[in-house]
Amino acid sequence: MLTLLQVKNKSVPKLEGLLAPVRAAAERLIERCYTRDIPIVITQGLRTIAEQDKLYAQGRTSAGSIVTNARGGYSYHNFGVAIDFALLSQDGKQVYWDTKRDGNANKVADWAEVVDEAKRLGFAWGGDWTSFKDYPHFEMTFGLSTAQLRAGIRPTAAQIAAAMAHITKEDLYIMKAEDANDLIKRYLQPAWAACKQKGDAAGMQEAHRLANELRKASGQKEQ
Repeated sequence: MLTLLQVKNKSVPKLEGLLAPVRAAAERLIERCYTRDIPIVITQGLRTIAEQDKLYAQGRTSAGSIVTNARGGYSYHNFGVAIDFALLSQDGKQVYWDTKRDGNANKVADWAEVVDEAKRLGFAWGGDWTSFKDYPHFEMTFGLSTAQLRAGIRPTAAQIAAAMAHITKEDLYIMKAEDANDLIKRYLQPAWAACKQKGDAAGMQEAHRLANELRKASGQKEQ
C-alpha cells in the first residue's frame, strides 16, 4: 500500500492555483480518506479558459464523450474553486470512477465515504445536481455565480477566513499558531478594519469571533 505522502504527491500538480481554502480542504480530504483506507487522487483542479473550451468541445466538435456543459469561463474550475477526484488502487497503479466500488470492504461504497468527508469539509457535490450530475466534482463557491466570478468578484477575506476556520475545526490535527496568526493577519484584520470604516459593528464582531476560532484551533488564548 502507498504511504500517505505518496498518495498526496500524486495530487500536487492539480492543487496548484486553487483558492487557499479549496486547496486546504482538498488536502484534508486526501488525508481523511486515507485514514478510511480509501486512497484518492485529485484529477482536476484549476483549468484555463482554453482548457475548458477544449473539454467542452469533446463529444461535440472533437472525438470523445461529452463530459461538461460549461464553456470556458462558465465552470468553477476556471476560478480555482472546484476539484474532481477519482479512487486509487492500493498500489496507486489504477484509477477508478466506479461509484459502487468497496475497496476497503466495509460494505459502504468508497465513493459515498469520500462524498461524506468532502461535505463535512465544506464542499458541495456535483452528484447532488438535478441535471447533468457530475459525480467526481466538488466545489466551494462562497455563494458566487460564475457570472460574478467572470466580473472579477471574489470571496471576501471574512469568507475565506471562515472557510479556513471550518476546515481547521473539522480537521484531526491542531493548527499551528503561526499559520493561524498568518490567516488572521492576511484576512481577518483587513476585514475587521473594513467593517470598522463602514460602521458595521456586526461584521467587526464576526471577524473577531472567527479570529478567536483560529486561535482556539491552534492552542492559543482568545483575545
